Amino acid sequence: MVRFCKALCSAFVLFLGMMDGAAAEAPPLGLPDPSLLRSAYGGDETFQYDVSWSGGIKIGELRLRITRTAKDQDSFEIHARVTDYGTFRFFYPVDDTFVTLVQGPERLPVRYEVEQKEGRGYKAHRLSLYDQGRNIVRYRKNDEPEKEFSVAGRVHNEFSSFFFTRVLPFVPDTSVIVPTFADEKRHEVVVIPREWTRFNETLLGPVNVIEVLPRMTFKGLYDKSGDTVIWFTDDACRIPVRICSKILIGSLTAELVAYHGTSCGRQWALDQKELDKEARKKAAKIKGD
Repeated sequence: MVRFCKALCSAFVLFLGMMDGAAAEAPPLGLPDPSLLRSAYGGDETFQYDVSWSGGIKIGELRLRITRTAKDQDSFEIHARVTDYGTFRFFYPVDDTFVTLVQGPERLPVRYEVEQKEGRGYKAHRLSLYDQGRNIVRYRKNDEPEKEFSVAGRVHNEFSSFFFTRVLPFVPDTSVIVPTFADEKRHEVVVIPREWTRFNETLLGPVNVIEVLPRMTFKGLYDKSGDTVIWFTDDACRIPVRICSKILIGSLTAELVAYHGTSCGRQWALDQKELDKEARKKAAKIKGD
């Protein structure tokens, strides 16, 4: 049961792993689209996802927040929290918090702090510091001695790479590399847009989306297993509306249920619970009439 629950917990952030990059010729490094940096990574935003197992049972929630930390500068804090939901907490309670500070036009991490509370009493504190100019990553877990790693170039972490992928200028049949530090080394992660399609039912309404397929090359904080698909809106917002992950038993789906922020030249304030409440009120009124 514990092994099964840990597998479910791991997939809450499965989409933060990246792609299998074995190819005859290495793709180029990914560079951000300046216009997408302004519209999709230029202000404060919050995201909330319901995580369900095999398309049915809700087992957890994922909350993400991006906050500008310095006015008129490319400095942001990415805050993420993963929690259990419902009966799942009786088997394997989870309350993990991840905070990443990123800077510059490539939104590279300079500091990454993790607080993990899982199971019956497991706690861990992790701190990573990135010297992007000297290509060094320093890492400490709890009271253990600090480790220092030399890397061959600039690196993202699992969270900054996900949001950096959001602002890449996707081109059909064209892949790029997003270098990511995980499992104590630098991985040249290959990012490939797979399909342009349309979702008729999302929190945002009917939207055109870009489908991106990652394949895992590292475990990261969780033992990840299986493929993941991410769908970003195909517009200036690039909002990730859905993430699907295969795990050892079944699959997990993270569905966007709340989004707040200023993006694409408009103010967003959408919450699925509030939208459902308004829909029920309208339905009741129509029925009463």
